[in-house]
Parts: sequence; C-alpha cells; structure tokens
Amino acid sequence: MDVTIYHNPRCSTSRNTLAMIREGGIEPTVIEYLKIPPSRAELAELIARMGVPVRTVLRAKEDLVRALGLRDPAVGDDALLDAMTAHPILIERPIVVSDKGVRLGRPPEAVRAVLP
Repeated sequence: MDVTIYHNPRCSTSRNTLAMIREGGIEPTVIEYLKIPPSRAELAELIARMGVPVRTVLRAKEDLVRALGLRDPAVGDDALLDAMTAHPILIERPIVVSDKGVRLGRPPEAVRAVLP
C-alpha cells in the first residue's frame, strides 16, 4: 500500500505521525508541503476525501489567519482554499493519504484508520 504524508519537519505532531507510520514498517512518500505545496485542486480533493469542512484544515493558530481575517466564520471555503494555497503555512498538518483514505494526523493516532 502506498502512503503519502504532507509533512512539516519542524512540527512535532508531524514528526510523531511520520515516526508512527515508519514504526509500522511503512516507508511513506514524504512531501514537505511548505517546499512543495499542493495545488488548490489537490488541497480541495484531499479535504473532500477527508470528509471534513475546509475550515478544519486551516491552521487557526497561525498569526496570519488573524492578519488575513480568516477567523471570521463568514469567510467561505473558496477564500480559505485560496489563502491556504497562497500561504501553505496555513494548512494544518500532517495529512496522510493511502488507498484506504485521507486523514489529518491530529492526533497522530487518527491516521491508523488509513494504514494497513
């Protein structure tokens, strides 16, 4: 089974999720999404496959969220996707993708549902 992780090596949760995947004997494809961000279409597809609202994948703790006015609940999905595409630091991490589905690794154990 192919597994991909959208990873930020500076994030302890992302590092812990990657370690958990590797401890399970899987060597995933690692995409450092701050260096190689997903396109808007890819991000929208990942979120749709997770079955969560777009706002769930917005990293709300980032100061840039406030600076861009994205905390306002009236800001729609298109604007959130545009902001995350323009500023990948706003994407919550890690996101793990496999043949079994897509999960946000918060907490890291949440990705077990999509691992073999």
